[in-house]
Amino acid sequence: MKGHLSRMLKLKPPIRKPVIVLLLALLPSFFLLTFKGKMTDVSAHAGSTTLVIDPGHGGIDGGAQGADGSRESDINLAIALKLRALAEFYGQDNIMTRQDDSTKSDTPNYSEHRDLECRTEIVNEAPNPVLISIHQNCFPTGAPSGPQVMYAATQDSEELGKLMHGNLIRSLAPENRRVAEPASKGLYILSHVSCPAVLVECGFMSNFSDMENLKTSGYQTSVAAVLMGSYLQYRTGIQST
Repeated sequence: MKGHLSRMLKLKPPIRKPVIVLLLALLPSFFLLTFKGKMTDVSAHAGSTTLVIDPGHGGIDGGAQGADGSRESDINLAIALKLRALAEFYGQDNIMTRQDDSTKSDTPNYSEHRDLECRTEIVNEAPNPVLISIHQNCFPTGAPSGPQVMYAATQDSEELGKLMHGNLIRSLAPENRRVAEPASKGLYILSHVSCPAVLVECGFMSNFSDMENLKTSGYQTSVAAVLMGSYLQYRTGIQST
């Protein structure tokens, strides 16, 4: 499936300047608040891996749905595009498994399994990949809230997952006591990739407060900044205290 990778590398629509300006305004504050250890030069390491950004669902598969009809797939994509904007600014090689409201299996015979297979192939074909899969949570009641990270069984995934989860909680949900967890075998992509990989549930669409936040560009930007900052921290070995 080499064709998937070549298409993803070529199809990079231009990033809107206002998005970059907003991200750059936010990111320094994130680093100052989160990383109390010594920063190192990230530019020397930025090209050594490929950041694979996977906005979950898409197209006919909208994922979870908020009480107001908001679709998980749309929120996933919005956060993913902001994360890519940061990756581009830092010179970080990156690929997205989708860049619009579509899937790899948008046909009359749509298959969720085939879509997940295609995404997995994109990850495994990338040079030295690190996967961040972006999703939203949902629960039958509105009580649960906040982000959670699940990590694959592959090497370095636990380190990345716990680091990213800690930064999300510290920066966006300090009252939350949830912890990073190993991914279940039911999470197809995380069970079938051979690289460091995490799945980030950014919040609960079933929780009113989370849902109100997740719909706003500002909060989506905050999430993207934490994800990018955590990735750079993981790549450079920055210690947070």
